[in-house]
Formats: sequence, structure tokens, C-alpha cells
Amino acid sequence: MPTFLDVYGWDAFTKLLTGIYNDLAIPTSDNSNFIYHLIHFHASTDPLEFAIRASLFFAFICWFLSMANGTHSWVDKLWSIVPALYAIHFAARDKLYWPEGVAFPYNPRLYIVAFLVSVWAIRLTYNFYRKGGYGFDSEDYRWPYIASKVPGILWFFFNIGFISLFQNLLLVFITAPIYLSWKASLIETTPLNWIDALATLLFLGGLALETVADEQQWAFQERKRTAIAKKEVLAGDNNRGFLTQGLFKYSRHPNFFGEMTIWWSVYLYSVAAGYPTYDAWFNPSIVGVAALTLLFQGSTTLTEYMASEKYPAYKLYKKTTSRLIPLPAGDSLDELEKKSQ
Repeated sequence: MPTFLDVYGWDAFTKLLTGIYNDLAIPTSDNSNFIYHLIHFHASTDPLEFAIRASLFFAFICWFLSMANGTHSWVDKLWSIVPALYAIHFAARDKLYWPEGVAFPYNPRLYIVAFLVSVWAIRLTYNFYRKGGYGFDSEDYRWPYIASKVPGILWFFFNIGFISLFQNLLLVFITAPIYLSWKASLIETTPLNWIDALATLLFLGGLALETVADEQQWAFQERKRTAIAKKEVLAGDNNRGFLTQGLFKYSRHPNFFGEMTIWWSVYLYSVAAGYPTYDAWFNPSIVGVAALTLLFQGSTTLTEYMASEKYPAYKLYKKTTSRLIPLPAGDSLDELEKKSQ
């Protein structure tokens, strides 16, 4: 009989991924009804394997569309949507196919985290939408910049390997702690505990931080656009070109920090699923959130390099304000600007 050691063991995780890699062919069926076959495949396949195969399909679509219209933000359009689909998939799949008349063993942990990720998805999708992110030709300003620095053939493979494939796989693996929580429940449905409470508080805190930061950034950009349109004399942050007030007084990227907090809290649910029977503080589902954290480090570095090139005062801003973690503000940027003149 499987144990928590089998669930949380790196060998079991590696074996599953190796099996998927060795059998990447699209499953076929004699039944001509595609929908029927898809439902059957969904019901009979390991939930993580199904999610990974779905991500490979999304990766192909993103690559195809990028080649068709020359923009490379198709994964960005999925970023706030598919993690919620994966979370709901891990939490609710068994219920869909449970025998009628047989009591279903509800696992509140799975439903709590799936609900929280869905709330995150709705908010972030709306924020992306109002910025025009779902326009057919919309593109993150960083992709053209990178493309201008990378030779054509290398950019072609970068688009395939990193933009389309890696990022889509990452969207699966940041939700892998929910999968591991489901798998642990097959051994024992661990009652909600203090780790779940901590994870929920961290998630809500990260969500609140990200929400407020995005609202402040949106309000600033709207004020700046209005001032420029009215040909007003620009002063303060409007003149500098970037926001330094509100949460941005304590962190240069509070929304990034909020996002990382959210996904580290999701990871904690996988730890809680084995507690206290099994010590799962370091388990295979950490791969996704660790990769996301590294990605944010690289993304932040590029963003700040470009901001420093565009806005002369940004280098002074870096001296006075924390990069990610909100910390007490340093010297006034106004004073630093006066001294530098």
C-alpha cells in the first residue's frame, strides 16, 4: 500500500515525469467521438500528467500564434487563467467521476486553495484586461527589446524553448503543490492545521499587496496620461515617469513580491497535507515556485535595466528603495535629485 514516502518522494515524482516524457504521443482511440475520448482520458490519466499534456498543447498554440502575428505575449494572456484551471482540475476531478450513491470524501484543503487561486485569477485577469493585454497585437515591451539583442536563429529557438514551452510548463508546476495535496489525500486526509492557516494568511496578504500595488500603479499611469493629454506641467513622479509613492515607496516592485508570496503560500498547502505524519517541508512540488522565484529575479533585473535607461532618476530610486521586500523608505528621492543636480 502506498505511503506518504511514496507521495512525497523525489523518485516517484521523477518516475512520473520520465513516463510522460517517454510517451509524448497524443493518445488515440477507436471511438470517433473526440469529446468522449477526451473525457475518458481525463478520467483515467494521472491529474498531473493530464495538466502537463494540456500545457504542451497550450505551448504549441502560443508558439503558432507568435509565428502567425509576430508578437510573443500569448503566454502572458494565459498566465492568470490556466493556473486556476489546473487548480480546479486537481481539486474537483475525482468528484466528476465518483460513483453515484457512494459518499464522496471531501478534502477541504483542496477546495480552499482552488478557490483562492480562482480569486487570484479573476483579479489578475481583470488587471491585465484593463491594460489592453488581450489585444491581438498587444505585447510585453520587454520581448521586442530582447529580440533586438538576440540573433534571429537564436531568438527562434528562445521563442520555442523559453517563451512558449518553459513558461507554459511553469504554469503547471506552480500548481503542483495542489496535485501533491490531492495525492497525499489518497493515503490519508490530513485535517486542516496551523500550516493551512499560515498558508491562507500569506496568500491573502500577498493578494492584498499585489492588488493595492496594481491599483496604485494603474491610478498613477492614468494621472500621467491625463496630465500629458492636457499638456500640464509635469512634476514629481509624473515628471520622473515612474511611481515612487504608496507601496512603491517601500518596494520598487511590491506587486512582484505579492505574487511570489502567493505561490510560496500555495506550496505550504502541500506541506500541510502530510503534517504531522510526514515531514514534507521540502518536497518535489517546490520546483515550480522555486523556478518562478528565479524567473522573477531575472525579469526584475531586465525591467530595472530598461527603466534605468529610460528614466534618469531611476538609478537614484534604486538607492533609496528596496528591490522587492517592502522595507522602511530611505532618503527622499526629491532630496537626492536636488543633491545630484
